[in-house]
Amino acid sequence: MADRAGRAKPYLALGLMSGTSRDGIDAALVRTDGRHFVEPGETLFLPYDAAFRAQLAQAVEQARLYGIKTAEDLRDVEKSLTDFHVKAVHKLIEKAVLNPEAIDLIGFHGHTVYHAPQQRLTWQLGDGQALCDTTGIAVVGDFRSNDVAQGGEGAPLAPAYHKARLSNDDRCCPAVVLNIGGVSNVTWIGADEEPLLSFDCGPGNALIDDWILAETGYAFDQGGRIAGAGDVDENIVLQLMSDSFFMQTPPKSLDRDAFASEGVRGLSTEDGAATLTAFTLEAIKAAQEHFPRPPQCWYVTGGGRFNETLMDGLRQQLHGHVTTVESLGWNGDFLEAEAFAYLAVRSVENLPLSWPGTTGVSKPVTGGQLFKPRLK
Repeated sequence: MADRAGRAKPYLALGLMSGTSRDGIDAALVRTDGRHFVEPGETLFLPYDAAFRAQLAQAVEQARLYGIKTAEDLRDVEKSLTDFHVKAVHKLIEKAVLNPEAIDLIGFHGHTVYHAPQQRLTWQLGDGQALCDTTGIAVVGDFRSNDVAQGGEGAPLAPAYHKARLSNDDRCCPAVVLNIGGVSNVTWIGADEEPLLSFDCGPGNALIDDWILAETGYAFDQGGRIAGAGDVDENIVLQLMSDSFFMQTPPKSLDRDAFASEGVRGLSTEDGAATLTAFTLEAIKAAQEHFPRPPQCWYVTGGGRFNETLMDGLRQQLHGHVTTVESLGWNGDFLEAEAFAYLAVRSVENLPLSWPGTTGVSKPVTGGQLFKPRLK
């Protein structure tokens, strides 16, 4: 979309993200040209009910065990997931007091149920055409497949958005955006002429959440209090860190369930939480070895930034100043949803979504599939 002078005009895009925590959908509006102009707008979180969370968890486990062969078996889950996203779109438009026709694009990530880039496979559950037809708004979905087909890891994809946001802020240089979701990942951003570097570090909240749910019935370790009351089993951390993933040179990516919490079985609830938290910390700390230069600042986003035990550990163990993205005026709860709104615009503008330093592709590549409303 361009003006008469050929300059890119801003789109109003709506981004949707169903993350590895499986708690619900983040939705965010962003006005952007897909380049340097970024203006975040209204946001909304739509939680999944307990029944659907269990259904989604089962779908992920089924996909992990049987891979892409199970696709037909998950159509009912996909329909329910898509229906939740339709509801999130309508609620956000209502909250923002907008006419649906004001929205140019929806960036629809879907929910990752299978990610095996070494097999050239990645699968995000969600029906982009159904979302498009129901809302009447053009949708960009299937963001990762082209990258994986081109030999990339398919993740992380948010680095382009991180760089665009930081280019509009006074910041440290080099800087790192650290996202601690189910998996933890980093975006290293140097000077403008330096290439982006991004990769998954290891587990984020996933193992801690799974352990706490199994041990207590709570969904997560609020504030890191349970881990803070426990003792770390250093031998288990060393054993977990011996996994070959940590020896790989980035870019590299992980499935949420690449690691399991069985290693701490037999420990007390507190000691297990402390040990898994230490594992997440150690994996993030090890990521520093791959940076071209030590960062001056770390900007932390994702649910892990609310875990004070985890944040205290980061401040003690990382090189550079550690703070949350809120110190930049960003909203860390919706950064990924905003990113997929931004990436949707880049997709329709045929701009790169990934680079050799972010996913391992041989050259910058675009991605995403555009769905347009079908005539009735």
